[in-house]
Amino acid sequence: MKIVVSGGGTGGHIYPALALIREIQKENKDAEFLYIGTINGLESKIVPRENIAFKSIHITGFKRKLSIENVKTVFRFLKGVKDSKRILKEFKPDIVIGTGGYVCGPVVYAAHKLRIPTIIHEQNSVPGLTNKFLSRYVNKIAICFEEAKAYFPSDKIVFTGNPRATEVIGKDGIKGRLSAGLSTTKSAVLIFGGSRGARPINESVVKAFAELAEKPYQILYITGDVHFEDVKKEVELVGSPNNVVIKPFIHNMPEVLAGIDLVVSRAGATTIAEITSLGIPSILVPSPYVTNNHQEKNARSLSDHGAAELLLEKDLNNKSLVNHIDRILLNKDNLQDMKIKAKKMGVPDAASRLYAVMRQLVKSKP
Repeated sequence: MKIVVSGGGTGGHIYPALALIREIQKENKDAEFLYIGTINGLESKIVPRENIAFKSIHITGFKRKLSIENVKTVFRFLKGVKDSKRILKEFKPDIVIGTGGYVCGPVVYAAHKLRIPTIIHEQNSVPGLTNKFLSRYVNKIAICFEEAKAYFPSDKIVFTGNPRATEVIGKDGIKGRLSAGLSTTKSAVLIFGGSRGARPINESVVKAFAELAEKPYQILYITGDVHFEDVKKEVELVGSPNNVVIKPFIHNMPEVLAGIDLVVSRAGATTIAEITSLGIPSILVPSPYVTNNHQEKNARSLSDHGAAELLLEKDLNNKSLVNHIDRILLNKDNLQDMKIKAKKMGVPDAASRLYAVMRQLVKSKP
């Protein structure tokens, strides 16, 4: 099978695509892949490092307000469709899948025009502009949240989950803890705000250091590279508590997650896929700065089912943060109940599910 994958802009679109590719490679050694992205996007750096063939087109996203840039984007889209058609005719894929980001627009639309089977994967509870546009043209729409159904044609929807969920299964939690400098005997909380960190979360954690130092549990606090030195100075002022481990970034997140009892984080789709797959309770602080406020809706999908506690950024401070952690970690019954409910929401076989949908589309092609 020859497969074209397109997705870019953020890691939330790229990493599920890579997880899917890796799963397909396990199941089908003969599968061939071509990844189409933009030259300025993260995908242009990440994908080639995975030894996956990569080609780029030039395209920009639409502004939500009236703008002369949107006129330019229309012309870039039309050229992007033309360039994508040329690339697709050369590669001759059996199927094209878009995992999100504006680069998918011309690629998947071009595939539709060439009568190549198409599928889009929507990671969030609320879809972006590109997937809303493409939904009328593709053969299937794979979703990760039941809430996303309301935005798409019902006859095209299939629930698969996020392929990233598959990659965290089967990791050694003890090894993960030791690699991060954590004890193997105390309950562990992982706090992070994404690869660059999140200032409101950082500020609340810094102010809570003195109180956290007295707790019977331990904290692994990932600051993001840009905040690390400042946070390190703050923790030194309170005597560098033995139960608080601070790192700028960790490269083995799936392994570390396997040894964690509670997560405090933003509510990005990839994070939610990982923690539900492992059955990890969470305190979710959704970013209010994302399109359509989709992180809050992602978070509510978990909190409404008892798998997470929602803590809005406007309510976040050192006291509310510590209170939420204590309420979960210091109550074993509550912790266990949330673990069970988080696990129920997980889709550990998401990558295989998505690949099965792709195979069926190819098989049913006229």
